[in-house]
Amino acid sequence: MPQYLNIPNILTSLRILVIPFLVLIFYLPYEWSYTVSALLFAVAGFTDWLDGYLARKLNQATPLGAFLDPVADKLMVAVALALLIESHANWALTIPALVIIGREIVVSALREWMAEMGQRTSVAVSYIGKVKTTAQMLSIVILLANKPDWSNFVISGYIMLYIAVALTLWSMFLYIKAAWPFLRKSGTKSEA
Repeated sequence: MPQYLNIPNILTSLRILVIPFLVLIFYLPYEWSYTVSALLFAVAGFTDWLDGYLARKLNQATPLGAFLDPVADKLMVAVALALLIESHANWALTIPALVIIGREIVVSALREWMAEMGQRTSVAVSYIGKVKTTAQMLSIVILLANKPDWSNFVISGYIMLYIAVALTLWSMFLYIKAAWPFLRKSGTKSEA
């Protein structure tokens, strides 16, 4: 069996394959669609932790897994936030969701650029990034699980989302601060 076909990479790939089912179930005209879509997202979030744990524990980290894991995470979060933006249709959810999606694009580009500079470890995932991810996942699960109204559950989801946004901005600031010495250097050509 090829090295890249291991349990962590299979879990990561399944997270990507779940995305169309998440969208389909979310839009089903049944009351249970909220709960099931939230459960799907929660299980996907758990596999994010599990695949990393297994890759380290079983010594099965691969370049494919290192590439796919952040892609799967960002796709799941972006799709879930897009579903929530559409269903809630208000600025109170749209603005923080766009901040989170925008931050993911900025940090991904920054990590790619730093890797090209041979400085990937300068912008490695930090503890604050992990706390941010936990708050973000919890808020998305809460918001997916409930109708878009102003119930206490939905308000708690909004509160968690705003905590995630604060941590999102703080972690982005830390990543940019770490990369700043390399960003300020002159003499390199930029690509258009």
